[in-house]
Amino acid sequence: MAGETTGVEIVDAALAGEAAPFAERLVADQVASKLASQDATLWGPEAESEASIRLSWTTLHKSSRPLIGEIEALRTDLRSEGVDRVVLAGMGGSSLAPEVITATDGVALTVLDTTDPGQVADALAGDLERTVIVVSSKSGGTVETDSHRRIFAKAFADAGIDAARRIVVVTDPGSPFAELSEKEGYRKVFLADPNVGGRYSALTAFGLVPAGLAGADVARLLDQAASVADELATDSVDNPAIKLAAAWVAAHEKGAEKVVIGDTGSGIKGFADWAEQLIAESTGKQGTGLLPVAVEGPDSPGFADAKGDATPVAVGAAEGAAKISVTGSLGAQFLLWEFATALAGRLLGINPFDQPDVEAAKKAARSLLDNPDKLKGGEKPSTVDGAVEVFGSEGVATDGKLADILRAFFDSAPETGYIAVQAYLDRLDDASTAVLRGEIAKRTGRQTTFGWGPRFLHSTGQYHKGGHQNGVFLQITGAVEDDLDVPDRPYTLGVLQHAQALGDGQVLAEHGRPVLRLHLTDRAAGLAELVRAVQEAGE
Repeated sequence: MAGETTGVEIVDAALAGEAAPFAERLVADQVASKLASQDATLWGPEAESEASIRLSWTTLHKSSRPLIGEIEALRTDLRSEGVDRVVLAGMGGSSLAPEVITATDGVALTVLDTTDPGQVADALAGDLERTVIVVSSKSGGTVETDSHRRIFAKAFADAGIDAARRIVVVTDPGSPFAELSEKEGYRKVFLADPNVGGRYSALTAFGLVPAGLAGADVARLLDQAASVADELATDSVDNPAIKLAAAWVAAHEKGAEKVVIGDTGSGIKGFADWAEQLIAESTGKQGTGLLPVAVEGPDSPGFADAKGDATPVAVGAAEGAAKISVTGSLGAQFLLWEFATALAGRLLGINPFDQPDVEAAKKAARSLLDNPDKLKGGEKPSTVDGAVEVFGSEGVATDGKLADILRAFFDSAPETGYIAVQAYLDRLDDASTAVLRGEIAKRTGRQTTFGWGPRFLHSTGQYHKGGHQNGVFLQITGAVEDDLDVPDRPYTLGVLQHAQALGDGQVLAEHGRPVLRLHLTDRAAGLAELVRAVQEAGE
């Protein structure tokens, strides 16, 4: 893999100078060594209770070693039975790290972190005779993951396959899910370290089990993390985690609260998506924080033309507009970015281990599911333009042609604000939707994020409500042709997906944020019309 030497280079000389006092403060306070020794007092008395049960990630490169043999033994057993297709049902940290690990290692893993019926149906259409599903959830209460478990258990049974033999569980010790798994007799239950939060769990069972079963070299991953662990625990201005945290926060203090992450040939696939959750959910609270913007590469809009409100960070060698470059193997990068994020939390004066605003969208979605009449026929679009129905929160202009509506909406974002595109669609079949990020960023000159719903609710969803309140939110929903029932639940996947979009939009609107929802009555036609409208809006 390119960039095996782990390091952080602050390329921009002015930023390096501004970062120096922050790095010196971290060194003087011995924050890195105290973090490595799991000192829960580093983020103040209000955070101490949470931090005291969230710091085991600092030693996972050692404590996760026993998992290697367990994973390999199960993989060997499954393969001896002809089971070599691995599906992962998990959200947030339970899916993002395994996806990066397997993509980087070049092994196949089908990831379900969606409620889109089409995407789940595609996963079901694979060869069930060869399939094992890993269901990952700390408690088992995550609605998306519970739905996937129910759907696959029924599909296995309907195919004459013993479902219990094809379900592997990753959960916390003593959780309701651990109890259910024992009752159901599932094939194997891996108990993760309970003193690690989801977004710091890459090197726990949540990251290693699905990746290892799929064929990734998880022992090497732990070796990579171990190779940098001592350096990250050192109180020195040369500590790469201290350098990275200091640069982020120095830029933030100058008004650059966005961290634009682009890969420059690191050999790591999809790292920005993992880092996005880590940074956004850890720092985006109390009206402050760092907004990660995952872009396609160093030539992408938002990176190449970054303004004063954003800091371009290269994952790999410094290229183009990068002000910071971070190099290293995947395991080393996991640990480095986790340390840097925790250190940045100390400098920002926030608790990097809680997520106080994530639950709000979940509650709103549950409320809608409990009142299905609100989801059926109660919505009337303000405007219909071709295959696109237009809905807006209070104060958002929704009359006229779609291009004019979009132009006014984009203009409502502050110059130093951001536009968030949130697509509640099929991440595979509707993958072209992602082109909207670059198109909007290029045509508006504003930093633009893109998230697949409900995946982003477990990632940037915290920042949207708790971070800097200067974003505007473009939701994209789509008609469901073939819905899927969720066994023993009073809703379908399509209804759940719709409730999640409306629920999150409702919470954002309650925070005073502008929300424009575009519903595609025909997904393919509506998306083509939307792309044309975005291009026209930017002219």
